[in-house]
This record gives sequence, structure tokens and C-alpha cells, in this order.
Amino acid sequence: MTDAASQQPADAPDAEVIALAGKLFDAARAGETDTLSAYLGAGAPADLTNDRGDTLVMLAAYHGHAATVAELLRYGADPNRANDRGQTPLAGAVFKGATDVLDVLLAGGADPRAGVPSAVDTARMFGKDELVARFEVR
Repeated sequence: MTDAASQQPADAPDAEVIALAGKLFDAARAGETDTLSAYLGAGAPADLTNDRGDTLVMLAAYHGHAATVAELLRYGADPNRANDRGQTPLAGAVFKGATDVLDVLLAGGADPRAGVPSAVDTARMFGKDELVARFEVR
């Protein structure tokens, strides 16, 4: 069923919603913690995902923004939510070598064995033995 005025499906988001989502994804990538916090405080979903299943946490983690990741987790974002390829924020942080992000995610409940490849598998792949040992203790 489509909306006659716009010729879009009745449940399709409007251009303003799409633009806002884009702004939130950009803020996560750029580590704009205050901007995200304001929108989350106003009711934006902490687990918002893009067309590839990347959450705000995934984008902030992959780009090395520990404070932003911490704020998203404070608003209830899921630290283990995998994207459409099965990747988790923790595995992304391992890949990027962002130890401060790793610390925040682990403190927030991230599971090193979640995802494909998991953070443990990613650490093994890249010869990060200290991380493998750290994850195995958990």
C-alpha cells in the first residue's frame, strides 16, 4: 500500500527521518558524543542501525571513539549487536587496535566470543596474543 501524496509505501520513513538518521550515523563515526547524547536523551534509539546493520556503537567503536561508545552504552545500546555480516563492535575494535574502545566495550558487557569472526578469532587472526589471553580469562 502506498501513500498517494508521496507514492511511497505508507510505512516508509520520510526524508526528515532519513536525514536525521544520517546525522546520527555521522556523529557516531566522528565521535560527536554531545550531539548523540542530546538526540538519545530526546528519544532517538540507541540501537539505530544503517542499511548494513551497523549500529551507532559499531560505527563509534570502529572509528576509535571510546567516550562515544560509553555514552551509547549508557543509553542502553547493545554492545554485542552484530551487523549484517556478523561482525560485532568488539571485533571491530580489535581489528582497529583501539584498546580504549575495547576496555569500554568489555566493561559494558561485550562478549569476546560473539559474532563471526568473534573478537577472539579476530585477535588470533592478527596475532594479538595479549588480547587472546585477555579474552580467554573472561
